[in-house]
Amino acid sequence: MDETYIQTNGIRLHVMMDGPKDGKPILLLHGFPEFWYGWRKQIPALAAAGFRVIVPDQRGYNLSDKPRGIRSYTVENLAADMLGLIDALGYKKVFLAGHDWGAIVAWALSIWNPERFYKLAILNVPHPSVMTHFLYHDLEQLKNSWYVFFFQLPWLPEAGMRRDNLRGAERILRGSGKLHTFTNQDMAEYKKAWSQTGALTATINWYRAVVRRQPKMPKEPRVKIPTLMLWGKRDFALSHRMAQPSIDLCDDGRLVFFENATHWVQHDEAEAVNHELIEFFEK
Repeated sequence: MDETYIQTNGIRLHVMMDGPKDGKPILLLHGFPEFWYGWRKQIPALAAAGFRVIVPDQRGYNLSDKPRGIRSYTVENLAADMLGLIDALGYKKVFLAGHDWGAIVAWALSIWNPERFYKLAILNVPHPSVMTHFLYHDLEQLKNSWYVFFFQLPWLPEAGMRRDNLRGAERILRGSGKLHTFTNQDMAEYKKAWSQTGALTATINWYRAVVRRQPKMPKEPRVKIPTLMLWGKRDFALSHRMAQPSIDLCDDGRLVFFENATHWVQHDEAEAVNHELIEFFEK
């Protein structure tokens, strides 16, 4: 893979790329608490299919810059990072896929800047308007989102993740996936990323920022570009009941459930997810 650093929106992002340089560009956005490595099972397949795969560490993660302050991590800033990255690489439009927090950024980008994207793929995260509705009106989802409120506390969440050689952070991944979703080798890679100076606070600041400043959506926040949603139904935190209402807000949307996959659907069902992504982006 090609490794580089790119200046965008006042910060420097660490970016990994693979596939033919003249291939159609796909931007893959990871979530919490992963980094570019969270797409490790998709990158080779997409590259082999002829796409130019662009996988950044988003701000605050791994080797990318970690600006101080909660305000640095608003969804507006996170989206601006990606637009700047696309510009820096010389692309007018790209394909876009996001998982977890990366999906939140991807939803926002597709709503605010649809002219910059050919198609959108979302993994296990509802449309922002649907998420807001469920948090206000669905007690089960509110209970499942307890960790978002815990992350609003100062220093304590970081301490919990850091303790016992990052065992707390490891439990976030292992405890929410299947027995073999994450290997010992995977955990070693994640711990390297979490050990970067300021990384734990920066990544949790994404949660702090979204509660303090919710992204402003248009009155009719429909997604105009073709959209594919892939959803593991054994998600510990996000109810699959939010999936269909989300796809209903897309002008051209398709929803695929994976009955036995967890929140980490791209790991649990890598081959099937790769097939769906390639088929969708190649059409």
